[in-house]
Parts: sequence; C-alpha cells; structure tokens
Amino acid sequence: MTDLSHSRWQCLLAPENLSLLTQIQRGIEKEGLRVTPSATIAQSKHPKALGSPLTHPCITTDYSEALLEFITPVFQNLEGCIDYLSSLHAFTVRQLDDEYLWPASMPCRLSGGESIPIAEYGSSNIGQMKHAYRQGLGNRYGRTMQSIAGIHYNFSMPDAFWVEHQRSCGDTGDLATFKSNRYFDLIRNFRRHGWLLIYLFGASPSLDKSFLEKNGQNAHNLARYNNSLGLPYATSLRMSDLGYQSKAQRDLHIRYDDLPSYLHDLNRAIETRYPGYEQIGIKVNGRYRQLNSNILQIENEYYSEIRPKRVTKGTETPSQALKNRGVEYIEVRILDTNPLLPVGIDAEQIRFLDTFLLYCLMADSPVLSSEECAEIKHNQQRVALEGRNPALQLLKNGQSLGLKLVAKQLLAEMKSFAAQLDSAHQNSMNPAVTAHSYQYALDAQMSKVENSALTPSAKLMQETQEGEEFVASMLTRAKRHQQYFLAQDNDNDLEAELHLAAVESLIQQDQIEAHEHHSFDEFLRMQYSA
Repeated sequence: MTDLSHSRWQCLLAPENLSLLTQIQRGIEKEGLRVTPSATIAQSKHPKALGSPLTHPCITTDYSEALLEFITPVFQNLEGCIDYLSSLHAFTVRQLDDEYLWPASMPCRLSGGESIPIAEYGSSNIGQMKHAYRQGLGNRYGRTMQSIAGIHYNFSMPDAFWVEHQRSCGDTGDLATFKSNRYFDLIRNFRRHGWLLIYLFGASPSLDKSFLEKNGQNAHNLARYNNSLGLPYATSLRMSDLGYQSKAQRDLHIRYDDLPSYLHDLNRAIETRYPGYEQIGIKVNGRYRQLNSNILQIENEYYSEIRPKRVTKGTETPSQALKNRGVEYIEVRILDTNPLLPVGIDAEQIRFLDTFLLYCLMADSPVLSSEECAEIKHNQQRVALEGRNPALQLLKNGQSLGLKLVAKQLLAEMKSFAAQLDSAHQNSMNPAVTAHSYQYALDAQMSKVENSALTPSAKLMQETQEGEEFVASMLTRAKRHQQYFLAQDNDNDLEAELHLAAVESLIQQDQIEAHEHHSFDEFLRMQYSA
C-alpha cells in the first residue's frame, strides 16, 4: 500500500470513526437445485407454499423452475445474515414434498438439457419477459450450463463512511460520483486478486459425468472416477470455462475505469446484434426463443465475477439506476456453494470477505491495461483448474510467480485491516471471541495457503479420489443438511413472516396480471425503446 492509501486508511481509524467499520452492510443470494430422492432434477412446479417467485422478496427461482434462490435482507450483523439464510432453508425444506436441496454448485444427475425445466413466472408481461429471457439463455448457451449454482455476496460501506472518506481524500465534488469512483477502484482490485477467493473457497473440483456427456466434449481431459469426473488439483470447475462460458462475450471488453465507461460498454453490448444469435430467431411460430438477437439480451446476461449495483425504482433497468444515482453496493459473484456447510457459507468466510473487500477498496487501483486483463483471465483459469498444484505459477506484471508466494504477500497486506475490524468490534478485548475475530479468519486462510489440504476443494476431491461418487456424496449431504434444518428450533415470528410473505406474493402476482394494458409484444417494444 502506498503512503497515500495508508494515510487515507489511517484517517478513518480515528476513535470517532472506528465505529463506521461495524456498520458494513451485507446480504447473501444463494442458489440451489431442488432434487428428487434419486438425485435427479425436480420436475415439479415451484411449491405454492413458497409463494410467487415473481414477487416474493426472499424466495424466488433463477434459471430453472427447480433452481431456488434465497435472498437475505441487508444486515450489519453478519451472524444475523447467516441466521436468516439458515431460516430460509429451514422454512423451505418444511414445504418440500419428498425433495431435497442440492448442496453443491455443480448439478445433480442430468438427462440432457430438456431435463432442466425453465422457470415460469405467470402471465404478466414482466413474468413473460423473465421466462423469454431464460429461453434465450437456454438457446444461446444450453440449459445444462444454467443448472450451475453459486453464492453472491453483496457488500457496501455505510453512508457515514463515504462522507468521512471523501473528506479524508480531500475530494470536494459530488458525493455520489466519488462513491462510484471508489467502488470501481474496489472492483478493479477485486478482479486483480479474485483468483485468491477461487483458491480459498472453490468447492467444485469434480462433477457428475452426465454434465459433460450432454454438454459437449471433455475439453480438459478430466480424470474419470467411476461416474464422476474431476481434476486432481482443481478448485472450482464452476469458475473455469467448463462452467459459465460464452463465445459471444469472450471478445467483449467491458471497461472498469469508471461508471460512465462501464455503462457505455455494457449498453453497446446490449445494442449490438450477434450473427450467431440472429440464426436462432426471436419469435418463431408465435413463441419467443429470446428477447432479441443482441450480444446481451439484458445487462444481467453479462457473466462477470463482480458487478456494481444499485437498487432499481419503478421500471428502471439496472444500468438506468446506476446512471441515475450511482453505485450503491457491489455484488461478488465468484463464490462456489460449499457443500461441507449447511447453508454453503459461514461467518468465518464472511469475515474474510469483508477484510478482502476493504483491502481492495483502500489499496491503489490503477486502470486495467489489456495486458493486465489477459493476466487476470489466465490466473483465474489456472487457479480454477489446478490451483492446488504446488508448482502452479501465476502471472504478475509479466513475471511468473508461485501462487503460494503471491497469496502470502496479499494476505500479509490485509493484516492491518483485519486488526482494525477486530478493534472496531472490540474482539481483541475479549479472548472468548477470538475464534470469531477477523484476524482468526485471516489466519485460517493463511493456513490454507500453507496447506492446500485444508481447502474445501481438497477435502471434496479426496472423497472423489477415494471412490465416493460425486452424486452419492452430495445426496448424502443433502439429506444430512435437511435433517439439520428440520431439527432447528422454529423462530415462530420469522416463520409467520415467511408464510405471510408467500401469501402476499401470490396476491401481488394476481394483481399485476389483472392490470396489464398491453400485449407482450407491445410491452417489449416499449422496453427497448425507453
């Protein structure tokens, strides 16, 4: 960290400002398939007891009707965030009829793309648009790719932090612009160092053979372990080009210099036609195959490891909200679901994520060159496919350096951030909460760098190498996790809230459908002419 970055950080650590570090705001979005007792993807409709996936604030679906998505409210208390996510799981499993929640990022046993039902959202125009968008994803990339799940971590600093931080930086301009610029500083550094999260938290080193048998060739010559496939040193096949991939997006060059350049490049992709997608057709025989034939149907189609975000108002698109009011928070999209944990993530991981993101915010963050972007892509792929290989070399400023060396240097630079977070939370004052401290979380990651056997991917790959099938192992965990949630003491107030939210969401969907004044064709024309 340079002297300037260090001085900015120190200004925020004055006793009167330290409490700002206790007000970090976070939320979690977690996806997971509903599966049958034979570990196949559920063909049943989204359970009515869970409400409407169109309008429910906390329980919805992603690509597939069977791909649940849980969304927590925003929390300053990280234990509260985990507890709420756990409660969403507990509430949901009590509504399932002879089904389980799949605990892994890579999917259960598949029977081709047609075995993956596309999510339905009712007859309203917005519901039809969500369904048509997913039809487009399936036609463009195949449904199999869309069955992959993950965890998104939403992070923001409190408003009072930005006021003090702008003052300490000597910036006298518009606060929203300053805030957006600093979030883009964070995003660039996240892209530089995101490979570290893949190494530490990657949890998809293997998969069921049905994923590739119906999804093309085994491009990476994955090793065969009976009905499972994997790589001995892999950390996250989900984050490799076996996971989310797009030939059309491969040549996109979305800049992260600042908000205007980011929105310019993103909107250009939304407005640029792609010949391969034109061949699919848009509306054929009265049915939509995709929303349009552009590189991106909508901005959410852009597969990025991190996104700047802003809560939308009314009919705003995400990019319109960003343009109108600036960046409000960032969404980390690089995280696998950890099947070793009941909800796929724990408080220790969140503490490290907060430390890591604060470091990314405060460290120097020059604009990314094309050469550095190429290094970022190389490092992410290599770590995803062979991150635990002791001989693995990463690229940094044109040099080849060992992963362990670079990781240790990065973690060492984060020590002061972890220490100050503990000081703000008064963890260092109480030895009884040492295991719940930020420094403890940082030390745990250093141990994973020293010994790769401690990583989730190593533990899961060992099971595969010892002959335990991926599907059988994950189904066993799904059943174990379900018993864990069923054994939890009910929070009667939250249970009542979730039941009420389900009922109200169904009513809200009915009201939306009853007040449509335009055909879906007219609705789409208005959407894209706005």
